[in-house]
Amino acid sequence: MTDTGTVIEVNGPLVRAHLPGTANGEQVQLGALGLTGEVIGLDDDRALIQVYESTEMLRPGEPVTPLGHPLSVELGPGLLGGIFDGIQRPLQSLMSEAGDHIPRGVSIAALDRDKPWSFTPDTELKTGAEIRGGVVLGKVQETDAIEHRILAPPQTRGELLELAAPGDYNLKQVIARVRGPQGDIQELKLFHRWPVRIPRPYRKRDNGIAPLLTGQRILDTFFPLLKGGKGAIPGPFGAGKTMLQQQIARWTNAGIVIYVGCGERGNELVDILESFPNLTDPYSGRSLMERTLLVANTSNMPVVAREASIYLGVTLAEYYRDQGHDVVMLADSTSRWAEALREVAGRLGQMPVEEGYPAYLASRLASFYERAGRVQTLCGDSGSVSLIGAVSPPGGDFSEPVTNHTKDIIQTFWALSKPLADARHYPSVSWTESFSDSVDAAAIWWSREVDASWQEKRTQALNLLGRAEELARIINLVGAEALSPMQRWSVEMAALVREGLLQQSALDEVDSYCSPQKQFALLDLIISLYQQGKVLVQAGVPVSSLLALPEIGRARRAKNLYGNEQMQELAALGKEIHARLEKMRREYEEQSK
Repeated sequence: MTDTGTVIEVNGPLVRAHLPGTANGEQVQLGALGLTGEVIGLDDDRALIQVYESTEMLRPGEPVTPLGHPLSVELGPGLLGGIFDGIQRPLQSLMSEAGDHIPRGVSIAALDRDKPWSFTPDTELKTGAEIRGGVVLGKVQETDAIEHRILAPPQTRGELLELAAPGDYNLKQVIARVRGPQGDIQELKLFHRWPVRIPRPYRKRDNGIAPLLTGQRILDTFFPLLKGGKGAIPGPFGAGKTMLQQQIARWTNAGIVIYVGCGERGNELVDILESFPNLTDPYSGRSLMERTLLVANTSNMPVVAREASIYLGVTLAEYYRDQGHDVVMLADSTSRWAEALREVAGRLGQMPVEEGYPAYLASRLASFYERAGRVQTLCGDSGSVSLIGAVSPPGGDFSEPVTNHTKDIIQTFWALSKPLADARHYPSVSWTESFSDSVDAAAIWWSREVDASWQEKRTQALNLLGRAEELARIINLVGAEALSPMQRWSVEMAALVREGLLQQSALDEVDSYCSPQKQFALLDLIISLYQQGKVLVQAGVPVSSLLALPEIGRARRAKNLYGNEQMQELAALGKEIHARLEKMRREYEEQSK
């Protein structure tokens, strides 16, 4: 730790200080209130500091105290179920201590130091064993749903001298002692700290092999994202980004969910903070918060704290990944983070490039998304971090820099459409602008776990939707009467795909979550109906006669009529429709004779 320095100049969230001997990236406290800041630049004995709290009333001459470590996060039991701000201050504890309005300079430990945890040591570890970073020292039952593995910090290396016996320990107590190569003794506790800007190490990176299931048909069936993948949800205001992210958080098959509200409106974030504790985990039947962690950084909070909140969230995700969990982190939104970079760059006088953003925007986005992936951890397990970032392009312009750069980086692009949202089509994911690079890998899983014809049926449905888009332009020019019977049948069946498959209500108890088996059953039902009807139309059966069949309406409502456990009933509907169309074909052939 260096000597205390003094503030020289205050420029919004940026402060210049005389601070000799400090290191770039070091965390500091400023002024009498002890505001939290981070050194982001050095010029001889002068330091440039970005402050994560309001610098109002901070004056030149006030003290600056370096803390001797970079901006870091506390990692240990007690994180799950918590709600933190951008610099990992626990908001529930802050409210208990200071009320609804958080005063500046309040410093509360992220993890409760006095709460006892029942620690069970690893029975295979004996005195004298070699300890390296990532070794599992023991376990703690963090919540009823999640077992928390206590890991040796990544930089640990040496000989185990002592490991605590089974029992209750708090975070201040030592649970292991390790003698390093130089004879130094390192005391390990139930928690450790890690710099948020440095990715946590792992053995090797693996390819994704299983899809991240969300229960949303337009995502899972048409544009899948693998566990460990990178995804983006771009869309204008009112298109449903936050609702879609809430659906993913609620229904995803990832073990841990981390939601980061980065610069979003306070009322939206309050809705999330109030609703999540009341949600039930569909996989365990317990509270969803037992495997969820929330980071809240609203638009009225200091702008540079948005950057810290993004890195805080991904570091927490990597920590649970290192324990062997599949983690999904939702960032809402990366556009607000990019706006913070633009504001700081402007105050620094850096040369602006595209729409005022700094030249390093693309590299910052890439380095963030690069922390996603499926890896082999230091302890030999497999874990993954899936990153899904919402993007808020002004006016829905997907050519703006943040969306454009994100599109080049990610693997799955769920583009939201304002016209679809205005038409009350939710989720308003555009099937023409969205894409996924993971279809072939996901097809292997779908073929093994659900049905071998999944990829073929998916392709047929997308081709049908694409053909209907082309025919819609003809209809707008010359009217529907210009279409041939086969073209009209394609348009009507594409509408059935949109209404009976792609539309999905988050508020419908039956249809809010759709299992992979039900997703394929609905897809197969509609494609089979289209193919069988096409044969009848080619034989001369009027399209109006087909559309008048009551079974068409039942196929449209099947998503709401049959739950995830009613696959036999859904299959029976398919057989009934097939039999009805076959009977219709025979009757028409007899009439033709």
